[in-house]
Amino acid sequence: MKKGKALGILVLILAIMAGMSWYAGTIVSTVGIGENRNIKLGLDLAGGVSITYKAVDENPSEEDMSDTVYKLQKRVETYSTEASVYQEGNDRINIEIPGVSDANSILEELGKPGSMEFQNEDGETLLTGTDIQNAQAATYKNEMGNTEYIVELTLTDEGAVKFEEATSANVGKSMPIVYDGEIISSPQVKSAISGGTAQIDGMESFEAAEELASTIRIGSLSLELEELHSKVVGAQLGEEAISTSLKAAAIGLGLVMLFMIVVYLLPGFTASLALILYSALTIYALWIFDITLTLPGIAGIILSIGMAVDANVIIFARIREEIAAGKTVNTAMKLGYEKALSAIVDGNITTLIAAVVLGLRGSGSVKGFAYTLGIGIVLSMFTALVVTRWLMKCFYALGLQDAKFYGAAKKLNIINFLGKKAIFFALSLIMIVAGFVGMGINSAKDGNILNYSLDFVGGTSTTVTFNEDYTIAQIDEKIVPVVEKVTNDPNVQTQKVEGTKQVVIKTRSLELDEREALNQALIDEFKVKEDGITAENISSTVSSEMKSDAIWAVVIATICMLIYIWFRFKDIRFAGSSVIALLHDVLVVLAFYAIVRISVGNTFIACMLTIVGYSINATIVIFDRIRENLGGSKKKDPEALMEIANRSITQTLTRSINTSLTTFIMVFMLFILGVSSIREFALPLMAGIICGAYSSVCITGALWYVFKVKFAKK
Repeated sequence: MKKGKALGILVLILAIMAGMSWYAGTIVSTVGIGENRNIKLGLDLAGGVSITYKAVDENPSEEDMSDTVYKLQKRVETYSTEASVYQEGNDRINIEIPGVSDANSILEELGKPGSMEFQNEDGETLLTGTDIQNAQAATYKNEMGNTEYIVELTLTDEGAVKFEEATSANVGKSMPIVYDGEIISSPQVKSAISGGTAQIDGMESFEAAEELASTIRIGSLSLELEELHSKVVGAQLGEEAISTSLKAAAIGLGLVMLFMIVVYLLPGFTASLALILYSALTIYALWIFDITLTLPGIAGIILSIGMAVDANVIIFARIREEIAAGKTVNTAMKLGYEKALSAIVDGNITTLIAAVVLGLRGSGSVKGFAYTLGIGIVLSMFTALVVTRWLMKCFYALGLQDAKFYGAAKKLNIINFLGKKAIFFALSLIMIVAGFVGMGINSAKDGNILNYSLDFVGGTSTTVTFNEDYTIAQIDEKIVPVVEKVTNDPNVQTQKVEGTKQVVIKTRSLELDEREALNQALIDEFKVKEDGITAENISSTVSSEMKSDAIWAVVIATICMLIYIWFRFKDIRFAGSSVIALLHDVLVVLAFYAIVRISVGNTFIACMLTIVGYSINATIVIFDRIRENLGGSKKKDPEALMEIANRSITQTLTRSINTSLTTFIMVFMLFILGVSSIREFALPLMAGIICGAYSSVCITGALWYVFKVKFAKK
């Protein structure tokens, strides 16, 4: 590349980077609710709308309440993946939707949850709303090329049978859809419909189709509900959580960039520039794709930043190896990218598979994590493989061609990691067993193996009308300590009701005497009136169905990753070893939760998912080097295999340490600067990063070796 061309490309890249970074900064500076350029924040960071419904039936069954909660959860996820729905008392359901401030518009769009029936012309009921699984507005082009507006129905298995029977008996007749006793649509049955899907055509506009679809969706609930009240609530964590998280991210990013420059010289400088662009692109993606950002989402971003650095570390290590082997810098750069490509692609695709499955199968915070992780993976590959590469080409063409600017790999003394595999296996077993022992002790103490927060087990919601209009910061400073002292609960959640002097205080489940003690403390400390305090038991915001969705998502993602690794490495022993190492990391971090008694809430799911993504990526890098060192060899000699495994682990040791260190720096800054709830999230994440580094170096290669020797036949 000629100098003039290189200079032009470099200036263009830097100009684009500066412009995008500046504009991304303006997006960050206007974070909030209701602005076109804002990034949506979840209830934990920014608050939103809270709506309370009451069941029309006087004594709804527990099964119907649970089913309605889950179905409403799926409905409101169209507004935000981070919306939460939970039961309050025996017959009420609360819906909290982040990122919005107009309760009336939500109520109007959501519709009144009522009873819905599909009837024949004589008024006999053929199907009820519970037979409908989903309804969505759609468009299509007819034979004349004109746009038609329709509602697409998806029925349950039982509903599909009923629908086929109903349409067969009513061909040529209308089938009125009756909602709360009023006919809202009267589609004509043209033919018998089977297969579990159907269309309602003839809609006058897309808006009309969307309105009908929304009414059908809300009418498929197990219970008929009536609105009690709605309110705008403040953030659960407060504004300080946002400012400290941004500050921690900025400082962490600066330290990572400094580390990369010191360790990797000119390539590290180019990676730092690309990392700035990556951060800006991530902010744009959150804004463009209208993603609601919460603590789990921040976890996904942190992991993807670690992986963005990881790709560069793998490339730079390869370049240094080629320079040490006597290649010119230009040739070394070309070969470095070529040889690093398979590890980068396999590691990122494996993690991307997990992100896609979690996004499709998960609910709530799991989806938020999956979206940010998926976006981060794609952007990190782009910045590492395209932006960094072009920057290095430009600097090289402009005269920075001396090998001293790039560094050369030092001669490695192969470390006999596998010779100590028995010690490593024993250490891992001790940590895992200690976790189960800790769970047993916890269960004997209070009946719970882990320190579950109200996100998982529910609790008590106390609404207090104070005499003063406290700010969120004042609530955290003055009110929360009083509540924590009385309830002995370190995980108190508070929400300010906008436009009032009310504060909603959520704690663990309180007995009657504890409620009375809390009421008295609030009366004594803040002079509130006794009739200004109301309390209700609330269910967990993470429902059993959401837990099931998360578990199934992780199981399916793990199976898909196993299949991909098996396909790419053409040996199931690689795949089996990676999954066992992944399970090892999850169990060790679970042991950390049990022994340290860290609160298990919504962020627990995010933490575990982060560790899954991080663990599998670290494992792939080592396995890729083992595959390369094996070449096409059919060797089964244990000594030769041990030498290959030890050499591969030693060759990738610098990558394992440096990537873990850069990711640890990001999380450590969150731990140092974050509010208490963020520290509780960062602490187990740090444990997971350390565990992931340990398992990738000490466990994965040893597992592969054992499987290779013990199960010699494929």
